[in-house]
Amino acid sequence: MRVAVIGAGAAGLATIKALVDAGCTPVAYERNDLPGGLWTDTYASLHLNTSKGRTEFADLPMPAEWPDYPSAGRVAGYLADYADKFGLTQHIRYGSTVTRVERGEDWTVTTDTGDTERYDAVIVANGHNWQPRLPEPGYPGTFDGIAVHAHDYRTPDVFRNRRVLVVGMGNSAMDIAVDASHVAGGPVLLSARHGVHIVPKYLFGRPADATGGALAALPWRLRQRLAETMLRLAVGTPQRYGLPAPAGGLFQNHPTISDTILHRLTHGEVVARPGIERLDGRCVVFTDGTAEPVDVIVWATGYRVHIPFLTSRWLGPDPERLPLFKHVFHLDDPSLAFVGLMQSTGSAFPVVEAQAKLAAAYLSGTFALPPAADQRRAVDRDLRAAIERWGERARPHMRVDFDRYVADLNRELTRGVHR
Repeated sequence: MRVAVIGAGAAGLATIKALVDAGCTPVAYERNDLPGGLWTDTYASLHLNTSKGRTEFADLPMPAEWPDYPSAGRVAGYLADYADKFGLTQHIRYGSTVTRVERGEDWTVTTDTGDTERYDAVIVANGHNWQPRLPEPGYPGTFDGIAVHAHDYRTPDVFRNRRVLVVGMGNSAMDIAVDASHVAGGPVLLSARHGVHIVPKYLFGRPADATGGALAALPWRLRQRLAETMLRLAVGTPQRYGLPAPAGGLFQNHPTISDTILHRLTHGEVVARPGIERLDGRCVVFTDGTAEPVDVIVWATGYRVHIPFLTSRWLGPDPERLPLFKHVFHLDDPSLAFVGLMQSTGSAFPVVEAQAKLAAAYLSGTFALPPAADQRRAVDRDLRAAIERWGERARPHMRVDFDRYVADLNRELTRGVHR
C-alpha cells in the first residue's frame, strides 16, 4: 500500500514509522522544513505538562537523565532523534502544503505547488492545535490596545511595563500569565468565565500524572472522587486562590497542570478576574461590574479543528463531530484514517503511537475491521459514554480517557488480527 500522510509532527512521525514497520510505503507532506510540528516553534518557557514517563513513545524512551518535565526544545530534539533513528526523514517532503485530497478510484493529493499524486490510502495527522479559536461571538465594544492569540506568543518582551490581561484557564493561559507577571507593569489579570482544576506537576513526591495513572483500573467516577480528595488535601480548591469554581469534576474537564500559577496568585503578581462583559477602548469591563485599564490582551482561548484539504463530503458539517471508529477510521471509507484527531486526558504521544499502529495494521492487511454496522454501533456507544462524562459541548466525539483508550486500542488490534 502506498499511503499519503498529512503532517510530520508527533502524530505524523509515529504514523510513518508504523507504516514502514508494517511494510507499507508512506509519503508524508510537511509544510515546515523540520519534523516535530508545533514543538519546533513555540514559546520559550514551554515544558511538558505530562511527565516524560507518561509522554514518551514506547518505541523510543526519553533519556533517563532528563528531568520529569522536559522543555519544548528537548521535546523537539527528541522528535528529530526519533525521525533519524528510524529513518523516517527519507519519507517526508518538507515545505509541502497539502491543499486538496480527493477520492476517485484511488486518492489524489494536491499540494500548493500544483503537484498531484495518487495513493491507496490517506492518513490525516495534521494536528488540531494550530488554528486559533477566538471568543464567539466577540465581546461588545472595541479594544484599542494590543490583542494577540496565545498561538503567536513567543517571549514576554511584549508585556514589559504594560498592563496585561490573559483570557483563558488552560495550560497556555497559565504559562503566559506567569511569564508576563515577571515583566508587566503591575499585576497580570487572569480572566475566565468558567474554572478548571489546577493540578501541580508533583503530588506526594511523584509526577501528578503517574499518581493518576496508578488509579487507571478503577471506574472513572471512583477515580474522580479519590483524585479530587488528594488534590484538595495537597493544594486546596481553585476558589481558595480567587479563581472560579471548576465547571465540572476532575477527569471531566481538562485540568490545568501548573506549579507556578498558584505561587504567583498567592503573591499578588497574578490576579483573578471573572469573565469579560465588554471592551471599552483601553479598559475591559468584567461581568462583576469592575473595570480595569489594559494595554495587552492575550486570548488563550484554544484552537479549532481545521482540515482545509478535505471537503464536507468527508468531514460533515463540523470536523469536531466527525464519527470515527476507534477515533481512527472513517466510517464510509476506512482507507481514510486519522491519527491525532482526539483530545486525551493525558499525553498525546502514546495515543497517536497506538492509533498509528492500528491504522498501519489495517492498511497492511494484518488487521480486519468489524462489519460496518458494528463499527457504527461502537461509535454511538462511545459517544453516549463521552457525553455522559464530558457533556455535549466539550467535544465528546474527540474525547478519550488516556489509559483506557490506549489499552482498548491494543485489545482491538488483537481482535482485528483474529478477525
